Amino acid sequence: MELKHLQALLGIADTGSFSAAATTIGTVQSNVSAHIARLERELEVQLVDRASGALTDEGDVVVARARRVMNELDAMVADVTALRREVVGTVRLGMIGTTGRWLVPQLFDLLRLRHPHVHLNVAEGSSGQLELQLASGQLDLAVVTFPLKGDEVMVRDLFNEDLVLVVPRDHPLGKETSLPLSSLADMELLLPAPGTALRAEIDSAVGPARVVLRPAMELDGVRMLASLAFDGYGPAILPATAVPGHLRDSFAVLSVDGLPQRRVGVAQRRRGLPSAPVRAVIDILGQVVGDPLSMPEGIHPT
Repeated sequence: MELKHLQALLGIADTGSFSAAATTIGTVQSNVSAHIARLERELEVQLVDRASGALTDEGDVVVARARRVMNELDAMVADVTALRREVVGTVRLGMIGTTGRWLVPQLFDLLRLRHPHVHLNVAEGSSGQLELQLASGQLDLAVVTFPLKGDEVMVRDLFNEDLVLVVPRDHPLGKETSLPLSSLADMELLLPAPGTALRAEIDSAVGPARVVLRPAMELDGVRMLASLAFDGYGPAILPATAVPGHLRDSFAVLSVDGLPQRRVGVAQRRRGLPSAPVRAVIDILGQVVGDPLSMPEGIHPT
């Protein structure tokens, strides 16, 4: 079994066809076909359905292991290079959208200053999506909200973030600064969808207080939720940083007594050692959120 055989299989998994895989790994389709055939003969199973280009169940198993093998090889090269006092490599970082808007620019600036040869590849998604990509080896790190559902990743706290009620300035509550939790029952709200981490945080507060929320709409995705609120579809419960600075004059951000803060952390796989570039990014993430002067309103470092 050779690395080029695993690279060919990963290329098919990522692109969905032999021809696209060949382009991705810089070879021709006949070579990809030969690599897959050799790998199938060694393992004595079919890995790819030739009619559809889809992986078989056995192919999925091999791909999951192959990603870890390739990740460890990349990490080995990066660690050896780091011994020469130069951190070099690529870090694939997942980021929830509302946090990425303010955290990524600061992370990028400090990373470029401290480790100019580390390339950052950032993917945006929900915490659930990022957890799956991290567990499968498609990401090296992810900034996510607690709690996560699986047990293949571990999470370290970064900060807590206020949950707030966002209303237009001309709303009857637009001149208020804070509200009791019970007042949420008096209005129709744009809410996170049931089953999401953010909705679980909200429900954990209103349930014991016997406050019944009236959803005007329930949405899976904080950025979509915020976008509809800013387009005038109704008040919304959002993380504090979901309201960008240029909209603060048009929208009031109200604290709600009893709403919890959402916990945000950096997650990585339990198995395997993080590479030197990954360790560098983790370190800089801690430095960014540890500087109170760089934190947006509503963020509380842990």
